[in-house]
Amino acid sequence: MDNLLIAEHQLIEPKVNIQDARGKFVKIFTTGTLPEFVIKEIFYSDSDKGVIRGMHFQAPPFAQPKIVTCVSGAILDVIVDLRMSSEAFGKVYAYELNEENGRSLYIPVGFAHGFKGLSEHNKVLYHCSTVYAPDHEGGIDFRSIDFDWGEINPSLVSERDLGFPELINFDSPF
Repeated sequence: MDNLLIAEHQLIEPKVNIQDARGKFVKIFTTGTLPEFVIKEIFYSDSDKGVIRGMHFQAPPFAQPKIVTCVSGAILDVIVDLRMSSEAFGKVYAYELNEENGRSLYIPVGFAHGFKGLSEHNKVLYHCSTVYAPDHEGGIDFRSIDFDWGEINPSLVSERDLGFPELINFDSPF
């Protein structure tokens, strides 16, 4: 199966999560978790408490499935289904990812992704199955999805993210 065709998102519990006097060891991903997923790019973001990043996606033919992990701090990770043929179009899913639970979230093609920083400092690691293609990036206004983000400080949201179209006016490429 082509890794771009994995249909549903998946919360991934760490297979190995060992803590002792030396610290912690967490296995984020192994091929058996999502056999079709091929890692082509890895990057991370560093965000403070209250920062909102999203809702982002990469459009075909460079659509970008990814696995997101919060390796330091805690985030409220949010995805929304943008697949026009899906019965779940517009449905929002949210999960807390943090350094304690070691969880990751697999986000397939056809979903927009964003998060809000919950801890003072947060590092989020992204494993991507395609390479970043800036001419194919897009997004929707995070305020337009059916989700309560809590208190929002506009100075902690990028101008770009504030300028994306609302979901109701969005022409999905998926």
